[in-house]
Amino acid sequence: MAERSDRRVPWSKGQVLRAATDLADRGGIEALSMRKLSQELGGAPMSLYNHVADKEDLLDGIIDALFTEIDLPLGQLDWKATMRQRAISLRAVLNRHPWAIGQMGRRTPGPATLRHHDAVIGHFLDAGFSLQLVAHAISALDGYIYGFTLQERNLAFGTPDETAELAEAFLQQFPSQQYPRLATFTVEHVLQPGYDYGKEYEFGLDLILDGLERAHNQE
Repeated sequence: MAERSDRRVPWSKGQVLRAATDLADRGGIEALSMRKLSQELGGAPMSLYNHVADKEDLLDGIIDALFTEIDLPLGQLDWKATMRQRAISLRAVLNRHPWAIGQMGRRTPGPATLRHHDAVIGHFLDAGFSLQLVAHAISALDGYIYGFTLQERNLAFGTPDETAELAEAFLQQFPSQQYPRLATFTVEHVLQPGYDYGKEYEFGLDLILDGLERAHNQE
């Protein structure tokens, strides 16, 4: 019988970042520490320092890695379709990793982050946007994407059933005679079968893209 070896295979930086992301996905950013990550990987804490200097460096790394998950189909679609797909993909990434939205604007950008933003700017420029309109476009789109996702997460309901339950409780607590327009909106829209606040996302996104298209055509 062959003798079992206790020698561990060295971790790669990619493994470290994936394990850290999984840990944050399960328990939030507060659950992520060098000690817990080391336990997750089944090794000694000091081994992590071969790949990351400290927790701040680790956070920089996992945020940078998330930018590789964002779909940006450059060269395949026109600017409007490309940015629409990017916006839908970015929201999906933020929903997949709920802790990340509070970190993305705070971390030191890594190579994947920089490549992503460089590609976005380049795609607008290649489509003939002025630098000023590129700045307007990125501000409007990213502000909407992050803002909608954060608002959606902070709502007191998540599913259509939860929405209906909350709306019915609201109607019982606040008489329709006092708030007639709000009651009408709640009964005739929110309480209708299949209502899902998340579906508002693409409607608002298309308004922004259509507005950018008009501004571009007027340059």
